[in-house]
Amino acid sequence: MSLHAKQRVYVIAEVGVNHNGSMDLARQLVTAAKESGADAVKFQSFHPEALVSRFADKADYQKATTGAAESQIDMLRKLALSHAQQQALYDFCREQNIAFLSSPFDADSARFLIERLRLPRLKLGSGEITNAPLLLQIARTGSELILSTGMSTLADVEDALAVLAYGYSVSDQPPGRNAFAAAFRDPVRRGVLLEKVCLLHCVTEYPCPYEDVNLRAMDTLAAAFGLPVGYSDHTPGIAVPIAAAARGAQIIEKHLTLDRNLPGPDHSASLEPAEFAAMVTGIRIVEQALGDGVKIPARCEVGNALVARKSLVAARAVTRGELFGLDNLVTKRPGTGRSPMDYWDWLGRIADRDYGEDEVLE
Repeated sequence: MSLHAKQRVYVIAEVGVNHNGSMDLARQLVTAAKESGADAVKFQSFHPEALVSRFADKADYQKATTGAAESQIDMLRKLALSHAQQQALYDFCREQNIAFLSSPFDADSARFLIERLRLPRLKLGSGEITNAPLLLQIARTGSELILSTGMSTLADVEDALAVLAYGYSVSDQPPGRNAFAAAFRDPVRRGVLLEKVCLLHCVTEYPCPYEDVNLRAMDTLAAAFGLPVGYSDHTPGIAVPIAAAARGAQIIEKHLTLDRNLPGPDHSASLEPAEFAAMVTGIRIVEQALGDGVKIPARCEVGNALVARKSLVAARAVTRGELFGLDNLVTKRPGTGRSPMDYWDWLGRIADRDYGEDEVLE
């Protein structure tokens, strides 16, 4: 998949940490993602000690789903996948013919995904949009990047893109805010982003209230930066991601679980396989329905114009030499004769032959 090419919507099944540390469950989720019609299945790559300090608190939604007594680092220790486990899942995805994707949260995890698994692109979660060292590390490898923008202002997104513009190009300036801003102002260096980066609108809440979604922000991102845009969804159900596809999202990401009642931070805000499959079906229907935007008769309706439209018709018998007027000229189906647009041109015209009642004027 090229991030900047026009093509069908790329659907990512976000497994994240819904494997609960179980490789068997992780493989079942890969299979479910494939059977549901997803293009890619996404995991998370992190070392708990490199991701959070021992003082980091859990989010409210995590406390609600995993308990408030447990620390965030202890929760993450149960959910981290080793390099060997990620390699095994990558191999299993290849067997299942579905793309393996992951979100790194630290430098070593990013290195592993790029250098060992040789992934052509990475996905960064919304929490990393201010993580300039990680953004720069990824950009310097030339990897494509899908970047979620939850919790962000346009200024935050621009700052992240400035780091990427600097990293994707060669510069004599040492890294820093001024160097990043200069790279973003350079049309050539900024232009590289078009080939490398896709932005995902996102609202970082699990589940996300419908009234907070703000799908129009996708339009704002596209207009502000000229990059491909998509949507990472955390709302209940499938209506919002399908609406995002209708609004032009090139990527849709949605959490997948085998059972929303399983223990863990993200299961309750995820779709089960049948729901995920219904979402993919809806997205595929929408992308077919979007069309090319050219307003012409569709192939399927061309023949119906003759039935549904009207022609000029003799309202009663008209003899040759009689004048057409309000009393003997009407419009009726079928649409095989003179267009009703010519009605006024025919008023006062002399009939060149006899017409029977309801006869269409040729």
